[in-house]
Amino acid sequence: MIANIFLQLGIGVGSLIAGVAIGWFLLRAITGGTLRLAKRESEQLVSAAKIEGDSIKQKIELEAERAAAKHRKELESEAAVAHEELKRDQARIAKREDGLDQMMDQLSNREIKLDTIRSEIDKQTEVLERDREDFSKERETLRTRLEEVSGMSSVEAKDQILEEVRHDAEHEANELMQEIIDDATKRAKSKSREITLQAIQRYSSDHVSETTVRSVRIPSDDMKGRVIGREGRNIRALEQSTGVDILIDDTPGVISVSCFDPIRRAIAGRVLEKLVSDGRVHPSRIEEVVETVKSDIQEKIVQAGNDAVMETNIRGLHPKIIEAAGKMHFRTSYGQNVLRHSVEVAFLCQIIADELGLDGELARRCGFLHDIGKAMDHEVEGTHPQIGMDFCRKYGEKAEAVLNAVAGHHGDIPATTPYTPIVMAADAISSARPGARRESMEMYVKRLEQLESIAKEQQGVSESHAIQAGREIRVIVDAKTISDGEAFSMSKRIAQRIEEEMTFPGEIKVTVLREIRAEAIAH
Repeated sequence: MIANIFLQLGIGVGSLIAGVAIGWFLLRAITGGTLRLAKRESEQLVSAAKIEGDSIKQKIELEAERAAAKHRKELESEAAVAHEELKRDQARIAKREDGLDQMMDQLSNREIKLDTIRSEIDKQTEVLERDREDFSKERETLRTRLEEVSGMSSVEAKDQILEEVRHDAEHEANELMQEIIDDATKRAKSKSREITLQAIQRYSSDHVSETTVRSVRIPSDDMKGRVIGREGRNIRALEQSTGVDILIDDTPGVISVSCFDPIRRAIAGRVLEKLVSDGRVHPSRIEEVVETVKSDIQEKIVQAGNDAVMETNIRGLHPKIIEAAGKMHFRTSYGQNVLRHSVEVAFLCQIIADELGLDGELARRCGFLHDIGKAMDHEVEGTHPQIGMDFCRKYGEKAEAVLNAVAGHHGDIPATTPYTPIVMAADAISSARPGARRESMEMYVKRLEQLESIAKEQQGVSESHAIQAGREIRVIVDAKTISDGEAFSMSKRIAQRIEEEMTFPGEIKVTVLREIRAEAIAH
């Protein structure tokens, strides 16, 4: 069995070896024929390529010869052109050389002439130097003679002449300056008068005078008792809710309302009118009517402010400023309505600014806001210009002209823009117009009381009386303690104190009376 297996293996291996040998011989035979065939083809390709390369080489050489010939012709043409340009350049250079030679000849001739002139100048200079020396000697001789004759040195004479010239110049300059100042003053007065008159003529408005007391008409005196109420309950409720003083006296058919705040006074007057017309007067009814009237007055304030802003055509104002302007409708100054005064000043400022070539719109804004502080000066500490400036700055007014005009229209601060003097002038025009302002009764009485108190403060005064509507004060002194001479000095002291402490129009006459009365009784 094993022998068969080895026999089969030997037969297989022998067959394999025989197949490999046969395959190797066949592959060699095929390879050798292929190599011989490839060699013959390669030799044919090489010979064909050699022939083609020779042909291409000939073509390239031919093309190169043609290109070289073309390039040679181009170079020859360029060389000919360059040669022609060179000839022309040489001709121009030669021409320039000829011109330079001519210029050199001319310069040589000029140098010769200059040498001649220089020699003549040198001779003249020598002559001038000799003349100068002679002149200096003569001037020195004359100066010596003049000093001997005048008795002054040259320095003293020079100083005297300069002093006389300076004095004459100063005199002429002063005269000219005075003439200029006089002429400018005349022109300024004439122009200012013209602008003022024109502003007054172009704008006019009605004036409404008001006081701090408002009177309410009642149908009968029985209404006074109803307003007062049982044990005064109604009048106390009315005064507490409105913040005013109700004045009920013997004047028939009238109840007076007194208050420094015009808005409170207006509310109280309106409340009284409603209560009197309704007939129902009791504390609860009073509170109800007060609230209703306050709402109405607030609407009226806003409406008055909007109307004034629309009338003056001022844009961009904060609602708080418009409301403050509406409050000025209820405020008066020397009997003049402050809101109407502000509107009038606004238009006057515009007219004056237009005449001066300034911004009329800005001037109108400055004039309208100049008294805005009066709307709250009784609520905030300080003067109304300062209060107004702070109020305007707080609510969006940033223009320096507006702020300075509001704060400085009474001279509290220096004017930094031309609009402040314009507002001051317009304010004065509006206030000084006939019928524009008048003193209230309270101010009039206070002025009389102040006059009398100033006189009574003097030692030895027994009585003092203001007469002639406050234009004269008569002082009665004790004849036993005050002599005639002391009476004259007292009148001067009283007059001086009045000038220092009071503001008044016109003059106030001070009369000191001293008399001795002799009395006797007959029995």
